[in-house]
Amino acid sequence: MSQPLALVIDDEPDICELLKLTLGRMDIRTETAADVMSAKALLGSGQFDLCLTDMRLPDGDGLELVQWMQTHASGVPVAVITAHGNVETAVQALKLGAFDFISKPLDLGNLRNIIENALKIETTKMQKSRLQGDSAPMQELRDMVDKVARSQAPVHISGESGTGKELVARLIHESGPRADGPFVPVNCGAIPAELMESEFFGHRKGSFTGAVRDKVGLVQSADGGTLFLDEIADLPFSMQVKLLRVIQEKAVRPVGSSAEEPANARILSATHKKLGEMVTAGEFREDLYYRINVIELAVPALRDRGDDVIELAEHILNKLSSSISLHDSARTALMTYTFPGNVRELENMLERAVTLCSSGTIFESDLNIRLRASSPVEGDNPMEFTATDLGNQVEDVQRQAIVAALEKTRYNKTAAAKLLGLSFRQLRYRIKKLGIE
Repeated sequence: MSQPLALVIDDEPDICELLKLTLGRMDIRTETAADVMSAKALLGSGQFDLCLTDMRLPDGDGLELVQWMQTHASGVPVAVITAHGNVETAVQALKLGAFDFISKPLDLGNLRNIIENALKIETTKMQKSRLQGDSAPMQELRDMVDKVARSQAPVHISGESGTGKELVARLIHESGPRADGPFVPVNCGAIPAELMESEFFGHRKGSFTGAVRDKVGLVQSADGGTLFLDEIADLPFSMQVKLLRVIQEKAVRPVGSSAEEPANARILSATHKKLGEMVTAGEFREDLYYRINVIELAVPALRDRGDDVIELAEHILNKLSSSISLHDSARTALMTYTFPGNVRELENMLERAVTLCSSGTIFESDLNIRLRASSPVEGDNPMEFTATDLGNQVEDVQRQAIVAALEKTRYNKTAAAKLLGLSFRQLRYRIKKLGIE
């Protein structure tokens, strides 16, 4: 395998020499250019595997070059070198298509991480096929996953509850150069406020009552990989400030420590709430919003995906039981229902139908579709009801059916499974999921 070739663009000889030495130690060949015109001429040859460019150049700036590369050298990952603290410029570079950025004075450890990730891009196996559906919104979503996976820019994933935002985050991670690193999902609304700083950033032994040993925080647990901040809108203001610093400085300070430590994790975030409106209302920090929302990726609601509903239903059924199919009446019902709870509601609905149907076919009546969502009572919130209460009701019905079958067969699981029309494995899965034992 031939040595990778990098292009370094900077008009300061000392910076060029430092980068050339660093790259050389990584077994990467280097060519240099001192201005935009020379860089464009070299990049036109199509031989480079990586590009590092300063922002301020004699005949233009790095932003112009990054934008030009998206059309003329789109296969070359480009990282920009920014002045210390110039966050706005770094964010703009990421929006224009830069892979990553590094601030002066150069942190060589951080630089090596950026270079290693950039060189992994072309060897990554895409896994977008896990996003089921051929509708236009899903094709657009897969294209966006492809684009953002190549970058290290923070991505904010928006969409209603139950649309599959965490699945999208996992695919971005698995389709990018950090796929070999950890994927660490965090539900920001599930961590008590008094434990949040320790959970996120870790702590030193003795830093507070109960800190009997050093603890690595969630941010550093994602080192070399991706930190997914689900329901980021639930973060209290005090943590929003600290998270902003982590993203900007790529470093954390554990509770009880006097020094910051490197934090090499890509940040992905999500919420079903409208962050822009929360910023306007003063409920979310504007500076953090613009920092995590460098690229926004919207996951479509199930009702906007047309025939994808049937494809998804058959995919879910195949995982639950390959011997059960959908009757035409069930297909029609699924196509005309609005699914306020989105894919999660569809999954719950089909799990219940598989558990309760007496034949190998699911009919409309087995789906037990409630029409309340299409004609809400004044003052009701149909989205909230369907996404939470309906899911709980479905689980309650499953639990009651399984317990009744177990009691009838004197807790003979094989016989109970046969009575319910399930395989032994399916019954065991549901018993575990529903916490019956």
